[in-house]
Amino acid sequence: MKLLISNDDGYFAPGIQTLFAALKNQPNLESMTLIAPDRNRSAASNSLTLLNPLRMQPTSNEENGKFRQFHVNGTPTDCVHLGVNGALGFQPDMVISGINAGANMGDDVIYSGTVAAATEGRFLGKPSIAISLCGDKHFDSATHFFLKIFADLEQLNLSADSILNINVPDLPIEQIKGIKVTRLGRRHASEPVVSQLDPRGLPIHWIGPAGVAADSAEDTDFHAVENGYISITPLKIDLTDYQTLHSLQNWAHKLDA
Repeated sequence: MKLLISNDDGYFAPGIQTLFAALKNQPNLESMTLIAPDRNRSAASNSLTLLNPLRMQPTSNEENGKFRQFHVNGTPTDCVHLGVNGALGFQPDMVISGINAGANMGDDVIYSGTVAAATEGRFLGKPSIAISLCGDKHFDSATHFFLKIFADLEQLNLSADSILNINVPDLPIEQIKGIKVTRLGRRHASEPVVSQLDPRGLPIHWIGPAGVAADSAEDTDFHAVENGYISITPLKIDLTDYQTLHSLQNWAHKLDA
């Protein structure tokens, strides 16, 4: 198997480096390539860089032809697009995005560069997984459980337009209670914009923190993580609202009559 690893925290982030090191020992691993942004690109979503050239440069800790690392002056989606669509000279078999520092649950997936890297892999025909630690301490816990999931992936029959979005509580391994398969919860609206003046007296604005959970019912990712469980949520790439589709078709037919 040939793996492509990416994230939105940057190639230097502890989450991706911990995962990269752990995956080296997996059996049947032919090669593994890390391609990640050269700086933190959190909340970049699915943006692509179209008006400027991208530079994919080897990092100072590049090892050999089997395990390689690159950083890119672009977004997480750029990184995966380069890795799958020709920059490596070969096709990876799977895309893994993470381990992200911070949760990607509920509405977060709309903005998340971590989830976007995985969806880009799926857009380009590769099985893809996004994994996040709901904090920034216990990356060993996220890695431990990811390796268990990864070892059993052959048992899954994922649809061609789905990815797995995994969120791990920021707890020691022994305090994590297990795994729950969940749906996305929903957050309240973000906190208000924070407005200030810069040192020259000009106005500046900061995007406010994400809202707290509005829908954290028992079957949601929020509830699972809050109660010490790993959340695994399958996400569909097809955003079509099929429930509304038929009523719109009837409405449009009347307009055409």
